[in-house]
Amino acid sequence: MPTSPASHVAVVGGGIGGLAAALATARAGHRVTLVERAAQFGEIGAGLQLAPNASHALDELGVLDAVRQHAVTPPRLVMMDALTGDQITSLDLRSDAYTQRFRHPYLVTHRTDLHAALLAACTDHPAITLRTGHTVTSAEQDPSQARLSFAESDETLAADAVIAADGLYSRLRQTLVGDGQPVCSRYVAFRGALPTERMTGRMSRHAASEAVMVWAGPRMHLVQYPVRRGELYNQVAVFESDRYTPDSDDWGTEAELEERFAGACETVRDALPLISRQRRWPLFDRRPTDNWVHGRIVLLGDAAHPMLQYLAQGACQALEDAVALGRALHDHPHPGDAFAAYAAVRRERAARIQTNARRFGEICHLEGMGATLRNMLLSARSPEDFDDISWVWTPAAAAVPAL
Repeated sequence: MPTSPASHVAVVGGGIGGLAAALATARAGHRVTLVERAAQFGEIGAGLQLAPNASHALDELGVLDAVRQHAVTPPRLVMMDALTGDQITSLDLRSDAYTQRFRHPYLVTHRTDLHAALLAACTDHPAITLRTGHTVTSAEQDPSQARLSFAESDETLAADAVIAADGLYSRLRQTLVGDGQPVCSRYVAFRGALPTERMTGRMSRHAASEAVMVWAGPRMHLVQYPVRRGELYNQVAVFESDRYTPDSDDWGTEAELEERFAGACETVRDALPLISRQRRWPLFDRRPTDNWVHGRIVLLGDAAHPMLQYLAQGACQALEDAVALGRALHDHPHPGDAFAAYAAVRRERAARIQTNARRFGEICHLEGMGATLRNMLLSARSPEDFDDISWVWTPAAAAVPAL
C-alpha cells in the first residue's frame, strides 16, 4: 500500500496506455477515474508485437495470462529480402539463449485482444471508475488539485493528479508542452488481419510456421504474423510516398502501394491483394522531450514519446510507462514527487528507443549497395545472438520487486 492516504488520480485516454496506467495506479493503492472521449471503449488497428519487456509489464499488471489466451508465441523473427525472397537473418525465440536471457515470452496478438484484457481488469478493479463520452478540453491546477473540463458539459473533474495518456495528438501535451504537430515520416501503412485459411500458395507456408516475417525492401517493407490463436493472419505493408505534402491528404494511395511493391518477389506481390485497404495510416513521431511533468499532470505513452513502429515498441513502452508510474505512485506520498521519479526512470530509455526506431527504419529501407551491405552483415549473425536487441527487450526496472 502507498505510504500516504490514497490519492484520486484521473487518467485521460482509454487506449492501451491509459488502461494500463489506470490499472497500475489502482494496484498501487489509489483511486482512479479514467475518462475516454469515445462513446464506448475500443481499439482499432490490427496485430501487435509484444516483446519480453512488454510481457514482463503485463505480468506485473496481472493480465499476462489473460493476454496469452488469445496470443501466439512465434518461434522466430525472420528478416527477408523483399526483392530476392532470400532470408537475411533470424532470431530463435524458443532457443535456450532466448529463455536464459529473457524471462518472459515474445507474443503477437490482435490489438483488440490486448485492449480487451486490460479493459476487463480495469472494469473488475473496485478502485477504478471508467467514464466514456468525455472529451477533455483543458486542465487547470493549483497547489491542492487538478481540474479537467469537458466539451460535452460544464462538468469538471477534480483530482489530486492527472495522467495524460491521450495519444499522438494529445490535447494536454499541446497545452503543457506546446511543441506543435507530430512529425510526418512520409511513410504510410496499410494493415489488417484476415482469416488464416485465406492464405494460399507461398504465403500459406509462412502462415503455418507462425514466425514473424519482415520483408525488407527499398523504401518499403511488409510484416506478417498470425494472431488470435492463429485464426487470423496480420499483414502490414509500409512504404514511403513520393507525393507527400503537408497541406494535402492525397498521398500514400493504393496506387502508390502497388507501384512501390511492383519490384518485390512473388511471395510479397502475392500478399498485396489480401492486405486491407479500408484505411491508410500515415506514420508520425516526435522528437524526444524532457518535459513530461507539469506539476500535478504527467504524460504517458504516445502523449510522452510517440515513435515510429520499426522496433515494434510503441505499445511496449506505454506498458513500461504504466508499470514505472505505478511503482512511483506506490513509493512517493506526493503525486508531484511520484511523477518526477517516474519521469527520471523513463525519459532517457524512451527517448533512446524513439531515436533508434527511426534508425532501424532507415536500415530496413536501404536500397542498392546499402541493402547489399546490410544483408551481408546481418546474414553472419547467429539466430541465438540477441546482443543488438537485448537492451530494448530488457526493461530498466526488471530487477525491481513487483507491486
